[in-house]
Amino acid sequence: SKSERQQSDSNTDSIFEFEPALEKSGAAAEPLTRTAEPPKSYPLGLVLKACPEIADYAVEGIGNWRDFMITAAQVRGYLGVSPSAYEDACHVMGQEIAAVVIACILQRAQHIESAGGYLRVLTEKARAGEFSVGPMLMAALRANGATAKMTG
Repeated sequence: SKSERQQSDSNTDSIFEFEPALEKSGAAAEPLTRTAEPPKSYPLGLVLKACPEIADYAVEGIGNWRDFMITAAQVRGYLGVSPSAYEDACHVMGQEIAAVVIACILQRAQHIESAGGYLRVLTEKARAGEFSVGPMLMAALRANGATAKMTG
C-alpha cells in the first residue's frame, strides 16, 4: 500500500542522512555509532520469523540485534559473500539492514546463483536510493507462511 511505501522510503532516507557528514569529517568510526539503534519498523522477532534459518547458525541463539549481526557476519562467509561486498553493504545500508539482507539471502540460498553478486546489486540499488528491505522481508514472511504483522 501507499502508506507502507512511504514508511519504507522514509526508512531508507534515515539510513543515508549521515553520509555527507561522514565524507566531510572523514570520521571512519562514525558508521558504527549510527547503527547502534535497530531499524524501528522491523522488529527482530519479525525478521527471525521471516528468516528462521539464520538462527541455525547462532551458537548461543539470537536474543538481540547484536547477536543477529554477529551471526549474519558469519553466515556471509558460508554464503560465499566476500568481506568487501559485505562491508560495502554495511556502509551503504547500515549494519542491521545488511544483516537482514544476508538473512533473506540465506533463506532463499537455493534459488540464488551468486549470493555475493546479488548483495552487490542490492547495495548498488541502495546507494542509488532504489532499495528498501521491507518488500524483501515481506516476501520472506509470505514464503514462510507467516502473517505479515509489523509488530514484534
